[in-house]
Amino acid sequence: MLTHHHPQPRKPSRAVLLGVNGFIGRALAARLADEGIAVAAVGRGTVDLAADGAAETLAGLLRPGDAVIFLAAVTPDKGRGIAAFLANVKMGAAVCAALERVPPDHVVYFSSDAVYPLRGGLVNEESCAEPTDLYGAMHLARELMLKQAVKAPLAVLRPSLVFGAGDTHNSYGPNRFRRMAREGRITLFGEGEETRDHISIDDVAALTLLTILHRSAGTLNLATGQSLSFRETAERVARLSGQNIPVVGTPRQNPVTHRAYDVTAIYRSFPQFRFTPLEQGLAAAHRE
Repeated sequence: MLTHHHPQPRKPSRAVLLGVNGFIGRALAARLADEGIAVAAVGRGTVDLAADGAAETLAGLLRPGDAVIFLAAVTPDKGRGIAAFLANVKMGAAVCAALERVPPDHVVYFSSDAVYPLRGGLVNEESCAEPTDLYGAMHLARELMLKQAVKAPLAVLRPSLVFGAGDTHNSYGPNRFRRMAREGRITLFGEGEETRDHISIDDVAALTLLTILHRSAGTLNLATGQSLSFRETAERVARLSGQNIPVVGTPRQNPVTHRAYDVTAIYRSFPQFRFTPLEQGLAAAHRE
């Protein structure tokens, strides 16, 4: 659960988005702009966080009192191996060094639910972080690096599977299913038995905005508390297409795994927040 340093919402003097060109970064930049919050958009073209000297370059862009939102990462679609892991850790080290030189007012780090192992039972913020791949290990390492380096309130957000029209990763789930539907056929891994929690990009941006406005600290999983099988999700996407799109299985290559969340912490942190129903979120993504 989060601790709010601003019980009443208060806009930061400036929000610095590291990784603004990604799926979540673009959506969050638009949401902050809609709220009238000044945004400093930092993408790879401005600072390559994996390059030598990145800490000095980034420190030169920061101002004391900034709210810094750290989204930049080499995502799994661009690499899952040792090289991607080392690049991500190097990026984390550069950000930490810059934040030590120019202390911010607030830091929000976008981690991942990959820090949790896939096993039975509900996941919550007290669940043990035991990553089983290098991507999850990288995020957990960067969480620990930031906790050591940052003196300001630090919020760690761990999103589940995020979907929306602007997805850049073609991740398995609603985003990929929409693309497959346009090609006339949705193909599943196995029979799509696995259950997952899918959260809309609009809800992710809204929860992040609340975290920034309340200058919140702590860890929060970004999930809806409702898990569906990939087959159920694919069938909903197929219906939205308005055509007779077949949803077909394939021989299973990996064991069936499930993930479900206890989202009590979200409602305790933000009692007025309400999630976008999956059907509504899928329809919005389809229209866009």
